[in-house]
Amino acid sequence: MVPPVSQPVATPGIAPAEPTPPSWGQTLRVYLEAATLRMLLLGFSAGLPLLLVFGTLSFWLREAGINRTTIGYLSWVGLAYGFKWVWAPLVDRLPIPLLTRWLGRRRSWLLLSQCVIMAALVGMALTDPQQALLPMVWCALAVAVGSATQDIALDAFRIESADTQRQAALAASYQTGYRIAMIWAGAGVLWIAARAEVTPALGAASYQHGAWQAAYLVMAASMLLGMVTVLFSPEPKAVEMPRAHNAAEWLQGALIEPFADFLRRYGRQAVLILMLIAVYRISDVVMGIMANPFYVDMGFTKDEVAAVTKIYGVIMTLVGAFVGGALAMRLGVMRVLMLGAALSAASNLLFAWLGTRGHDLTALVWVISADNLASGIASAAFIAYLSGLTNVNYSATQYALFSSMMLLLPKFLAGYSGAFVDAYDYPTFFIGTALLGVPVLLLVWLASRHAAPPAGR
Repeated sequence: MVPPVSQPVATPGIAPAEPTPPSWGQTLRVYLEAATLRMLLLGFSAGLPLLLVFGTLSFWLREAGINRTTIGYLSWVGLAYGFKWVWAPLVDRLPIPLLTRWLGRRRSWLLLSQCVIMAALVGMALTDPQQALLPMVWCALAVAVGSATQDIALDAFRIESADTQRQAALAASYQTGYRIAMIWAGAGVLWIAARAEVTPALGAASYQHGAWQAAYLVMAASMLLGMVTVLFSPEPKAVEMPRAHNAAEWLQGALIEPFADFLRRYGRQAVLILMLIAVYRISDVVMGIMANPFYVDMGFTKDEVAAVTKIYGVIMTLVGAFVGGALAMRLGVMRVLMLGAALSAASNLLFAWLGTRGHDLTALVWVISADNLASGIASAAFIAYLSGLTNVNYSATQYALFSSMMLLLPKFLAGYSGAFVDAYDYPTFFIGTALLGVPVLLLVWLASRHAAPPAGR
């Protein structure tokens, strides 16, 4: 366990000294605690579905001949993440018959959502988008809803599993598992699909549905890791909720009170906080929808994309996540938020430069290195920031509100990304996404000027 930060001793007539920050050894030992290691495995379960319905799916669809405008519109499936606050109160309060009695409130919802994700991934694997695109869309939507529900329960599980001091470390561990899953859901899918291809006859089309089918079935089976982790993890200590005597009282406690609590604690500052949350990741999210179609159109092969963007790039993100988590504990979250926002916007300019290079593998390595390092730093700091805003009595609902707002506007704008690229070009698109990050810097600066009241714990 990490020793508590030493407290200053009050002496009459003398101002108390500032609390002594933990040493680097104490800071790093938190990563070996059981709660942190569990979050590594559960982060894998959370990260697996995301690319399979966005990034990797866009590569599959582009290779299948689906146009970029359609691919952009299909990214609106991700709006399920933006509206998860609607059903977050149910995840926070509603028991699942039999399952909740067996596993507890958090673990029962985790296991149910993981089962939905696995079944929907199997449905995607069995669907050929060249033959019927609509069934693919419905299955992808089911994956997104299941994944969003898993995020609601997992965010609450994480927040309730440790005190405020350890949230940055848990966030970094979560991000590590998340990014490892993204290697598997990105590079793993492309590697499996490439190996499962049957050498086509001379002149035959390169797209083969059977190869993608095999890859997605393996991804569905990979959800078993998260399911086993849930079964062997302890349920966090339940927070006592006021007993509702009728439906109106239940709605008051489950739906209205979590939002009212946030507004009471932050007052007018709540508007500024919500604006920052709504746009903090806008540069990355809007750009990310067109990343895989960009690689396909630049002539990069599955193996090249898998090696550079899905393995090496994700490793750089892991480095960034640990750096961001450690810096947040040492320097404070707001300073690292500013650093992450600046780096994330600036790195998109490198993609604009890459778009002028054509098939240049060395340039791709350098661009992915910088972009993913920036993304890791920003993500770790942002998750720690959101975690610190929540009240443990309403952790699932409040965190779902924050993380939903984080994606709602960016995902909506991202739906038009394909049409923008078709109308203009990739370099112009990437420059535009970098400019979207400029207002974020102002909002972080404004938010850092106001001291936030502590969340209830």
